[in-house]
Amino acid sequence: MIRHILWLDCMAAAVAGVLVLSFAARLSEWYVLPRELLSFIGAVNIAYSCFSFSLAIRVRRAEALIKLLAVANGFWALVCLGIAATFAPLMTLPGLCHVLGEAAFVGGLGMLEWKWRRQLLVAGEQGVSTQAVADQ
Repeated sequence: MIRHILWLDCMAAAVAGVLVLSFAARLSEWYVLPRELLSFIGAVNIAYSCFSFSLAIRVRRAEALIKLLAVANGFWALVCLGIAATFAPLMTLPGLCHVLGEAAFVGGLGMLEWKWRRQLLVAGEQGVSTQAVADQ
């Protein structure tokens, strides 16, 4: 799983971003959230997917960039929680589930990326230690 986490991260963000941007008007009505907010969420997901993709395709990755990715996930989870808290009295249950689900998903990814930050320095095959390569 470790070797695929960056791909999971970038693909999930890309899919979420494209879907939210594509259906922002409908989701706005269904969730009872401002369309601009949903467009912002979708755009952030697309931007984030580009950054995580840029890391996923690298063989060697700077530890600072892996840390930035993990912290950005944690920050976005907090933003999602803030959105949920702000709009909870207005939004529908599906909207609340979406925003809280995104917070849980990206927060979990951030924790795993932080935990595995050293293993993510070098793309490797399953079962092959990448620490020796990372130390070079």
